[in-house]
Amino acid sequence: MSLLDLFGFSGMILLLAAFLLNQINYFANDSVAYHVFNLLGAYILTYYAIVLGNTPFIILEFVWGSFSLYQLTINRTRNTKTT
Repeated sequence: MSLLDLFGFSGMILLLAAFLLNQINYFANDSVAYHVFNLLGAYILTYYAIVLGNTPFIILEFVWGSFSLYQLTINRTRNTKTT
């Protein structure tokens, strides 16, 4: 197994961990941890897909990660306004 494969597996593990922890109600849908796991996992897999040249996967993971980044920004803005 190559270093690139290990990198790809780490992204997959982050995404699956976010999903599973959300399903068992450990992570809330709007929690920072949930979005950070999704963001890191998706962007790691975006890089992995770029190296492999897999365009549909690049788009999927980039959009997934960008949505998580957007949600983190929204959550931070809300928390800043309430304090």
